[in-house]
Amino acid sequence: MHIADGILSPEVLIITAGVSAGVVGLSLKKSKGQLGERQIPMLGVVSAFIFAAQMLNFPIIGGTSGHLLGGMLAAALLGPWNAVLALTTVLFVQAVFFSDGGITALGANVFNMAVIGVFTGYLFYQLMQRIIPGKTGKTLGLIGGSWLSVVAGALAASVEISLSGLLSFKVAAGALLFWHSFIGLGEAFITLIAVTYLEKIFGVGFFQGIKEVAINEK
Repeated sequence: MHIADGILSPEVLIITAGVSAGVVGLSLKKSKGQLGERQIPMLGVVSAFIFAAQMLNFPIIGGTSGHLLGGMLAAALLGPWNAVLALTTVLFVQAVFFSDGGITALGANVFNMAVIGVFTGYLFYQLMQRIIPGKTGKTLGLIGGSWLSVVAGALAASVEISLSGLLSFKVAAGALLFWHSFIGLGEAFITLIAVTYLEKIFGVGFFQGIKEVAINEK
C-alpha cells in the first residue's frame, strides 16, 4: 500500500509525518537497551525479510500498490516498539534507494504500515491471548492480527487519499480493501509459519527478552 509522491495533499502529508515522527521517537525511547548482541541480528533478519516481501508488489489505484506488510510478524517476534523501527527502516530504504513509495509520502506510509498496521495487529494478538489462553489463542491472534494489520493500513491509506481529494473514499477503499483483504490472508499464513518456526529454533524466551519493555518508563 505504498503511496507515491504527488498523491496526498500537503495537510495530510504534514499530519501523518508529524504523528509518525512522534511514534518513531517514542519507539526509540522504548526500545533503548532492549537489544543485545544476540537480538540485534534478529532485528536485521526480520527487517530484511520484510524488505524482500514488500518489494513484491503490484499497482492498485491512485498511486498505491498492494503487497505483504510484515507488521504483525515483526510485532509478534520483536514487540510493537521494535517493529515500528524495523518497518520504518524498511520504508525509508525503499523510498530513498528504490523509489518504492514517495519520499514526501514517507510519513504517511510509515503511519499506515509501521504505526496503524503494527499496533492494530499487535493489540488484537494480545487480546486474543487474554481471551483464549494457550496455543489456540496465540494462533488465532497471529492469524487475525496479521489480517487486520493489512486491512487497517489499507483503510488508513483510503482515508488519506479521499481527504486529499484524489478519489472518493468509496472508490479508494473499494479497491484497496478488496485487494488487501486477500493479501491479508497470505500475510496470516506466512506470519503463522514464520513465528512458529523461529520460536521453535530460537526458543520463545529468546524473543520474549526482546519484547520486554519498561512499562513504568515515563
